[in-house]
Amino acid sequence: MNREGATTRPQRTVPGARSTLLYARPGIIVTVDRFTVGRTSYRILDLTHLRTTRGPHDRIAVRAVVTTGSMIGMVGLLLGFSGGLQRLTAEAYLILGAVLLLPAALALVGDRWRPPPYELWGWHRGAEVLLFSADDEQQFGQVTRALLRAREVNRYGDWVDPIASADPWRPDR
Repeated sequence: MNREGATTRPQRTVPGARSTLLYARPGIIVTVDRFTVGRTSYRILDLTHLRTTRGPHDRIAVRAVVTTGSMIGMVGLLLGFSGGLQRLTAEAYLILGAVLLLPAALALVGDRWRPPPYELWGWHRGAEVLLFSADDEQQFGQVTRALLRAREVNRYGDWVDPIASADPWRPDR
């Protein structure tokens, strides 16, 4: 009992339940039995067909590329219909070629500035759901590997890595 008179309850343990912690960061917990992200929790046994992918590109970058590309296309059409392309000098053609590369440059800068997130998708009780999404590649890899390890433990029972549990062979000298 503490000073206020409240007692602390011991943790309830279910016989046969495993609670080996594989990954834990604020808001993300992976144990042998459960995968918890925020307030959503999934049983490992209910997760199937796991796959990783990249999310959609940043909307601002996509809009900038589309707007720039359409404006350059309109300028090209206006020059083509007005006959202005035949009166341009070589330097003007070089500048026009450099301006045509602007949408590609914007796309590259946009992907560097806000890369698409990494996403982990899976099937949970017959429906495909987004299980986890992160901008950090290292964190995403750690969570994905922990989830795959949890699935392997559930698939093979209390499987222990044979290489880690083996004694190394030493020759007699």
